[in-house]
Amino acid sequence: MQKREAQALSAAVACTMLTLTGCSSLEPRPTTREEVRQRVVDDQVSMYSAQEPVTGPITFYEAAARALKYNLDYRLKLMESALAANLRDVTSNEMLPQLVASAGYTARSNDSGGTSVGIEDRQVSLRPSTSEQRYHKLANLGLTWNLLDFGVAYFRTQQRSDQILMAEERRRKVAQNVLQDVRNAYWRALAAQRLKPQVDELLKRTNAAIKAAREAEDKGLLPKQEVLAYQRALLDAVSLLTIRRQDLEFAQSELSALMSLPPGTPLVLADTQEGALPTVVTPEPQLEQMALQYRPELMEEWYRKRVSENDLKIAKAQLWPNIGIDLSTNYDSNDFLYNNYWAAAGVRVSVNLFRLLQLPALNAQQESQTKTDDLRRLALSMAILTQVRVGVLRYRLSLQEVEFADESLRVDTSLLDYARAARKTSFGSELEVIRAEGRYLLSRYEREAAYSDAQAAWGRLFNSIGFDVMPDTIQKDDVRTLAQEIEKTVLMQQKKQWQLDSEEPPGMSQTPDQPASASQIAAPGGGNAPVLQ
Repeated sequence: MQKREAQALSAAVACTMLTLTGCSSLEPRPTTREEVRQRVVDDQVSMYSAQEPVTGPITFYEAAARALKYNLDYRLKLMESALAANLRDVTSNEMLPQLVASAGYTARSNDSGGTSVGIEDRQVSLRPSTSEQRYHKLANLGLTWNLLDFGVAYFRTQQRSDQILMAEERRRKVAQNVLQDVRNAYWRALAAQRLKPQVDELLKRTNAAIKAAREAEDKGLLPKQEVLAYQRALLDAVSLLTIRRQDLEFAQSELSALMSLPPGTPLVLADTQEGALPTVVTPEPQLEQMALQYRPELMEEWYRKRVSENDLKIAKAQLWPNIGIDLSTNYDSNDFLYNNYWAAAGVRVSVNLFRLLQLPALNAQQESQTKTDDLRRLALSMAILTQVRVGVLRYRLSLQEVEFADESLRVDTSLLDYARAARKTSFGSELEVIRAEGRYLLSRYEREAAYSDAQAAWGRLFNSIGFDVMPDTIQKDDVRTLAQEIEKTVLMQQKKQWQLDSEEPPGMSQTPDQPASASQIAAPGGGNAPVLQ
């Protein structure tokens, strides 16, 4: 017996020392420089790992596919959707009864027991005795079910399901924004690829002309005022061309970042022919109606309202009587027990009467919460309607800018041809040719910028309505297949027409989780049905 007591005391001392040692290890430990350096290396490897190499010129659809496949923001939203699904599975398991198995060993340094005394005379009526061994084993298998826990877990599972849908809407929005950003940057980057060699060549010629003008000034070949005016005109041309050149280079860097290309990867875009810009012929009220149906932000607000409603349902469920059921089977190795095995069952009913006083406040909170959620959704709806109206106006103005840029380019092309035909050996004629070439390149830049702005305006209008361009199912996730699927989806959208005289609104046959695609309003033109073509 003394040996067992000594062992128990030693175990207690060892546990105490281990606890003290663990507490001492909780002191703050700054990160070392080597750990920071290794973290940076690991992060850089993770950012660009498992990417398909660029093997040729990149088309618009390939750029969109790379942006969606490797963009870190989009990948983060995918992980958030997966996390929300996992949390829903964890919460749904909480609706199951609790089945707990336990086993143990108990030891005492002396016997437990007692005696008995009379109530009136306080005399000891029994000698001290015990019914429990100092050392014995215990085992238990218990099943517990609680009505309140079940109800709370049920409503929380509904909340988790709505949060999955919210995460999906956020993923949709990020995908739409990524595609819009790619559209904005791709055409400007393609303009950079087209014009940068010509701009560089003209800058070399302009710098050579400035050098020749300085030599003529030093030698006194021309009047000083004329030479200085000549240099001033050349410097103005250099300044404008340099600004345009920088803008083009920024567009290429932006597109590379959107596609998450590793640093130093050469960016070569496929010089495809520009397609005709679509024209908006669908009435604005119909576009606004579609935007109110399909925008991810509005769907997210709708799901958020349901989450808030379930919060109040949980609070109200905690007011009502709670029912608990306990079932267990037990074992005790104590030799003094008559039955070492036994089963037990019990039912409990409880209610917190003071909590019932919260019911009026919860009803008032529910009414206020509903009004707040509805008002927030209405405010967002008004902002979305404004985006649609502004998007339509901006796109129509951008089409006018393209027409104006085409006319300016035509005029500057004629002026350049005229200047080249009238070229002479004098400085003035050479200046006129350089200035004409500068105006021509600036007009080309303005035309390319106008076209890219029109593409960006179309993308913003497309995005403001809330349409998706990703296919529903993809056989493979490689860049080429994904690009082909996106291109196929867009082409199908351009061939379909959406009939406005149908009995139900567009997309109503679909679930809220599967918004209608742009194929329902995009068509190549013709016919009497209003469409976005």
